[in-house]
Amino acid sequence: MHHLRYADLTADDQRAAFFRIVRADPIVAAALERARELELPGWRIVAGVLYNTVWNALTGRPSGYGIKDIDLFYFDAGDISYEAEDAVIARGAKVFADLPVPVEIRNQARVHLWFERHFGQPYPPLASSEEAIDRFACKTHAVGLRLEKDGRLNHYAPFGLDDIFSFRLAPNRLIDNRATHETKGRRAKECWPEVTVVPW
Repeated sequence: MHHLRYADLTADDQRAAFFRIVRADPIVAAALERARELELPGWRIVAGVLYNTVWNALTGRPSGYGIKDIDLFYFDAGDISYEAEDAVIARGAKVFADLPVPVEIRNQARVHLWFERHFGQPYPPLASSEEAIDRFACKTHAVGLRLEKDGRLNHYAPFGLDDIFSFRLAPNRLIDNRATHETKGRRAKECWPEVTVVPW
């Protein structure tokens, strides 16, 4: 099947294909450039907007199809107050105002303060944005991207990119995120029927 043409390639070949696809997408390209302007510590655009963009490109769907928002992580342990994060969100609202999908900005240094209340289980404090990616419910979602000042793309994908290019949602059992994995799996199948969801 043509949409699986990058599955099972080498990590270098998959990374090159991933970079080509996201650079060519107008939404991702604009989001990366605007995020760089904010100069946030440890920032990365993560998850859905990245792997969904790959799936759209490989199945001939339009840019932005099925993408609810763009997740922008940063890591500032120097000020984990709600007010500091809210000020960053307000700055971002101006920078991203004309993008066709909303941008959700979150300081990963303060996730442990609200995670248990929201998801019903404790969440140890994080040491970086990358550690947050390590804990995503699906290995497939665990990808983050930053546009460096010199124009290079800096990617973080602790489980590699093959699940993305194989259209496979594989669970990450590092923490008990079964409900999230199953919810995201159902939505993925609705938007991209090509996807296989690996049971928890």
